[in-house]
Amino acid sequence: MRGDDQMTGKREIFGTDGVRGLANAGAMTPDNILALGLAVGRVFKNGAHRHRVVIGKDTRLSGYMIEPALTAGFAASGMDVFLLGPLPTPAMAMLTRSLRADLGVMISASHNPYEDNGVKFFGPDGFKLSDETELEIERLMKEGPDAGLAGSADLGRVKRVDDARARYIEFAKAAFPRRCSLDGVRVVIDCANGAGYKVAPTVLWELGAEVKEIGVEPNGFNINQNVGSTAPKKMQEAVLEYRADIGIALDGDADRVIIADERGRLVDGDQILALIARAWNKSGDLKGGGVVSTVMANMGLHKFLEGQGLSLRRTKVGDRYVVEEMRASGANVGGEPSGHVVLSDYGTTGDGLVTALQVLAVVVAEGRKVSEVCNCFDPFPQILKNVRYKGGDPLEAEGVKLAIKAGEDKFGEKGRLVIRKSGTEPLIRVMGEGENGPLVQAVVDDICAAVEAAA
Repeated sequence: MRGDDQMTGKREIFGTDGVRGLANAGAMTPDNILALGLAVGRVFKNGAHRHRVVIGKDTRLSGYMIEPALTAGFAASGMDVFLLGPLPTPAMAMLTRSLRADLGVMISASHNPYEDNGVKFFGPDGFKLSDETELEIERLMKEGPDAGLAGSADLGRVKRVDDARARYIEFAKAAFPRRCSLDGVRVVIDCANGAGYKVAPTVLWELGAEVKEIGVEPNGFNINQNVGSTAPKKMQEAVLEYRADIGIALDGDADRVIIADERGRLVDGDQILALIARAWNKSGDLKGGGVVSTVMANMGLHKFLEGQGLSLRRTKVGDRYVVEEMRASGANVGGEPSGHVVLSDYGTTGDGLVTALQVLAVVVAEGRKVSEVCNCFDPFPQILKNVRYKGGDPLEAEGVKLAIKAGEDKFGEKGRLVIRKSGTEPLIRVMGEGENGPLVQAVVDDICAAVEAAA
């Protein structure tokens, strides 16, 4: 099958997860960020009350540039601004609702290197914005910098909130069952030198764990640099070195998590979804009759859930689409293989720390090792390759179409293809999956070669 094009509608600035790009270039220059703040402020001002926006960020150097530019835009539109400092993305979603804000903003490029940055928005309900709202924001940005300016007496005020970190710490701790304790559990936590570097170790320690911290020394440049969920090797090595029971690696904004068992072997998002679905189904806490994931979810997860009498609903790639389907179907567990897991009983977006606590709760309750608890199924061989292109649409090239058709014919009912454009980079992502590993490799290589020839 061919995945949906992630360039939804005609959006020019927004991608699959807010606005993202190279800091101080393109959409991420101060003047463009100022214009973005003005336009967003216009969209979310809807009444005579004092409107408020909360802003958090990760640890990138460029956050010091983007935060004041956004603040100026919001204040100029007449919104009061509350600055919360470095906090995980899920904390921003939670605090948007807790502080009764009209809008929440997270300044982060998630798992990208420090050179990039981005802006994610949450509505007053804590959910990310719809495609329609993002298109309206882009339309307003084109009206120019003078549109939507508040009068001199109506400018917004700006203040810092000192207890935001403590609020999230208590929120995360409350997601761990009261009947359980982490006493005697040795945990390695890798915070990717990112937004979770203060709160995540604190939560684990206060719940009783013996904590070994890595990736907790941000300097503006080292976020996600050889640490975190996209580079978990140091976390795996630390698990073995300190004979830890579990390793937990977050990404730069702490909305993703990858686990390592006591042997240092990785546990991805598919296995985490399977574990939580099984445990919650047994306890009667699972809703919606199954799990929501994307087209990238492994066929092994599908087979596992079938064996549990549960369904797997697939969406386009992107947590926003997972959340939309969860809301539509009533499911309370969803996520992606990357470790972006959404548990709607606790939040409106992925939360790496809360997800890890659910894994730990099962480990403690069952009294078994992480390797035993988290090995729910044997994954099907899956290969994902990215091909960079310069322009045009390689997927419309005749040679690419023929290669895709040939691959589908070779797989038959024993494999599948997902081929799509990246929503944030000029990349064609080619994923193949099936029972026969060498065949999957050959099919993916053939399609990538055809894309390269067309690009």
